[in-house]
Amino acid sequence: MKTNIFLTAIKNRNHLKFLYGLTEMMIEPYYITREKSGKKVIYGRVKSTNEVRKFEYDKISNIRVLNKVKFSPVIPIISQVS
Repeated sequence: MKTNIFLTAIKNRNHLKFLYGLTEMMIEPYYITREKSGKKVIYGRVKSTNEVRKFEYDKISNIRVLNKVKFSPVIPIISQVS
């Protein structure tokens, strides 16, 4: 269930708001994966910061998709050396 919510938010570029432990977080979701330990995680940029953080699925609850708020991904540009 969480995966479907997160994948839809990533595809539609919607912000997510959820409880992570006891802390309310708002993120721009980017990527879902599994760690070597088998735990599922989602990576996202924390709202109003440049910090991209990893969030473990088992610590996430009370997920809300903010449909009216969309974001444009911030992609770092690396200069190429010829």
